[in-house]
Amino acid sequence: MTPPGDRLGVEALSAFGLPPLEFVDLAADLGCRYITVFLRTLAMLPLGYPPFSLLDDSRLRADLLAAMDHRGVSISLGDGFLVLPGADMRSFARDLDLMAALGVPRINVVSLDPDLDRTCDQVGTLAELAAQRQIETVIEPVPGLTIGDLSTAIAVLQQVSRPDVRLLVDTMHLVRSGSGAGDISALTPDRIGYAQLCDTTLAPQTDNYAEEAMFERMVPGEGELPLAEILAALPDDVVIGLEVPQRALALAGVGPAERLRPCVEAAQGLLRQRWLSRPRTA
Repeated sequence: MTPPGDRLGVEALSAFGLPPLEFVDLAADLGCRYITVFLRTLAMLPLGYPPFSLLDDSRLRADLLAAMDHRGVSISLGDGFLVLPGADMRSFARDLDLMAALGVPRINVVSLDPDLDRTCDQVGTLAELAAQRQIETVIEPVPGLTIGDLSTAIAVLQQVSRPDVRLLVDTMHLVRSGSGAGDISALTPDRIGYAQLCDTTLAPQTDNYAEEAMFERMVPGEGELPLAEILAALPDDVVIGLEVPQRALALAGVGPAERLRPCVEAAQGLLRQRWLSRPRTA
C-alpha cells in the first residue's frame, strides 16, 4: 500500500486559476505530491490571477517542469477534455502532445454530447490518441451529464474496451448519483484509475448541481459522505486529488493555502486511518 502522504494531490478546480508555478509551490508547501493541469487559464473567479497558456508559452512550460523537479511535485491528471456535440476529439492532438511533454500520465474526459453511442466513439478516439503518447484516459461520471453515474460509466468502459481507459471516482458525484463504497468494492481494482476527494451533504444544497460542484464543496469530514468507506474501497495506490472548491472563502480573501490546508490535514487523517487498518503480512 502506498503511504498516505504519497497519494495526495491538489486539483486545479480547488485553486480557481492559480498560475502553474504558484500552484506547484502551493501543493509542495501543503505536503502534496501532485497537481492537475488545464493548459489554459481556468478563470472562474475575479481573484486577480494573471492569465496563462501552457499551449502558447514555451518558457512557462520549461519553468513548470523545472519547478516541479525542484519541489518534488508532478502532474497526476490533465483536465479539460470535453466530448461536445459535433466535435472531433482528434482536434486535441496538440493538447495531448503538450500533456506528454509535461509528463502527464493520464487525462480526464467528460461528455456534454447527449448521444451516448457517439460519446463512446469519441472517448475511444481520444483514448487512442492519448495511448500513442503513453497517456492513459479516465472517465468521470457527473450527475446530469451524458455519463452521469457509475453504471453508465462502466457501460462506456465496456464498449470502449481498452485497458488504458478507466474510471475516475469523485466522492461527491459518486454518492449524489446513487452509488457508494459497495459499488466500488464490486469492481476489479484495474477499473479505477483516479479519485477525487471532497465532502458535501447527502441532499443537494441548490437546484443547480453544476454550480454546487464547481464552486462549493466541503472539507473532508465536515459533510455527510461516507468517505472512510469509499477510501477503503479504492485501490491502495490510486492518486487522490483534493477537489474542494470554496468560492465563498476565496471571494472573502482567504488564500488557497489557508483554504486547502484543513482539507489536506483531514485527508491525511482519513488515509492514515486506512493505512493503520490495512491487513498485516507476516
